[in-house]
Amino acid sequence: MTDGSRTRIRAIVVDDEALSRAMVRECASAHPDVEIVAECADGFEAVRAVDALKPDLVFLDVRMPKLDGFEVLELVGADAHVIFVTAYDAYALRAFDVHAVDYLLKPFGAERFAEALDQARARLARAERPPPADALAADARPAGGHPDRILIRSGSQVDVVPVAAVDYVQARDDYVGIRVRGRELLKQQTLADLAGRLDPRRFVRIHRSFILNVDRLARLELATKHRHVAVLTDGTRLPVSRVG
Repeated sequence: MTDGSRTRIRAIVVDDEALSRAMVRECASAHPDVEIVAECADGFEAVRAVDALKPDLVFLDVRMPKLDGFEVLELVGADAHVIFVTAYDAYALRAFDVHAVDYLLKPFGAERFAEALDQARARLARAERPPPADALAADARPAGGHPDRILIRSGSQVDVVPVAAVDYVQARDDYVGIRVRGRELLKQQTLADLAGRLDPRRFVRIHRSFILNVDRLARLELATKHRHVAVLTDGTRLPVSRVG
């Protein structure tokens, strides 16, 4: 949609503090081309709002309960451009590492808000698209860190899976099937990328199509002269082969 000669920007504000949301809304009111289409108090609300409203821009707090800003970015960052809003300048470099348009350090003024908005306008005018979700996920995690949970988005629904609850992961075309407590959850990610994120002391790639949580391994059996199978504690049998 256009407003005169300028493209209209549909934006969502995500912050668990009502005062911070009001600050963004007040600054945005000075820009006729910006329309705040939703306000969200947590990351789960943000995922649902982005899925339903398809905004151009998200003003995203970093430190929030339930899901932090980087986890929200992992889930929705490929769907909208993001300006981080934070009270902690330590997050600034990481914000740019995960391809944010800009970051606003609280408390910010109208001039600084306008600068960030100009950056967003420039990206939208060039029709730039955010990078794929798996690239965002890789860049969003702290260097040398391993996640203690896996986020799986299906439309507006998000499953938060503790890493310790994962039995094994199987490659399924452009997805991975994450086996948890007798059910399989599909996540759009490559097996190699997920393997690179998980703690190698706990998760081992036993086959080109399987990653195993070693806590679930009961024993290895010789299936044929040159082939082994991993037998899990629940009786599941997975192939074992050299990965390279």
